[in-house]
Amino acid sequence: MKLEGVHHVTAITGDAPGNVDFYTRVLGLRLVKKSVNQDDPTVYHLFYGDEEGAPGNDITFFEYPGARPGRAGAGMVHRVVWRISSEALSFWEERLGNEGVQTERRTDGALLFSDPEGLGHELVVSQARDEPLIAHHPEILADQALQGFEGVRAYSQDREASRAFLEGALEFEPQGKDFWEARGARRGGSYQYDRSDERGLPGAGTVHHVAGASPMEEHKAGQKRVSEAGASPTPVIDRFYFKSIYFREPSGVLFEIATIGPGFTADEPLESLGEHLSLPPDYEQLRDKLEQVLTPLPDPRASRAGR
Repeated sequence: MKLEGVHHVTAITGDAPGNVDFYTRVLGLRLVKKSVNQDDPTVYHLFYGDEEGAPGNDITFFEYPGARPGRAGAGMVHRVVWRISSEALSFWEERLGNEGVQTERRTDGALLFSDPEGLGHELVVSQARDEPLIAHHPEILADQALQGFEGVRAYSQDREASRAFLEGALEFEPQGKDFWEARGARRGGSYQYDRSDERGLPGAGTVHHVAGASPMEEHKAGQKRVSEAGASPTPVIDRFYFKSIYFREPSGVLFEIATIGPGFTADEPLESLGEHLSLPPDYEQLRDKLEQVLTPLPDPRASRAGR
C-alpha cells in the first residue's frame, strides 16, 4: 500500500466567513466544495484546493461558530507545509505582510506564518517533480501560486513509538531522523515529528486530522494492514466525494486514508465548484433546515468579479 502523499488536511475554524476570505483571497486557493460535516451536518465542511479540487492540495475546515482557540500539542498536527516555486518566496513574504500576517521566520528556502486563528503554515521551495496543483487568482501568477502539499509536521512525546507502524503498516519511507515520505506512483508527501510533552487543546486554529491518498483499488487492503498492525481502523465510510477509514497512529495523531475519487465533480460541474451548498444524497432532505442555520458565506469568485 503506497499512499500518494497527503490527500487532505482537515482543521477547525470558529469563523467561516473569515476563513473563506483568508484561504481564497489571501492564499489564492479555490473554494471547491461548500458542504457539511457528515458526522454533524449542522456545521460546515469547507474544502479549498487547486482549480480542479484534486487530492494533494485540499485543506478543509469544520466550522464551529465562535469556537474557542485551540492549541496544538502531543498527538496533533501543528503545521501544514506547502510547495512553492523558488521565485515565489519573496512574493509571499510581501503579500502576507501587506495583509498584516506576520511571518515568523524566513530562511533561504522556507517561510513560516500562521492563519488568523493560529494554524501554522510553512511555504517551502520544493524539489519534488510532482505536478503542481494550482488555483487561478487574479492577483497571483501561476508561478507564484501554492502548488500543493509538501507534507505536515506533528508533535509527539515519543517519536520512536510510531516508527514501526509508519514504516510497516503505512509503508512510509524514512528520509532522516523523525522524517518520512509517503510516495506512490504519481505523488508524494512528507510526515515529520517535532518533540512536545504538552497536551493539546482542540479548537479553532488546530488540525483535526490528516488524510493520506489511496488509489481506490488499494483502499480495503490498506484498512487490513492498519488493522493487522493494531491500530483499530473504522469500517470504510462512504463520504460521497471519497471513501475513508480513520485510525490513530501510535503517537496519537488522527489519520484518515481517503480514496482518490470519485471527486468533487460527483454532484456539480467543475466550472461552478463551491458556489452552492452541496449535500450528499443522504443529507439532501435536510437542505431547508440547514440553509437556515448555516453561516452565510461570501462567494469568492463573485467578489473577484466585482473587483
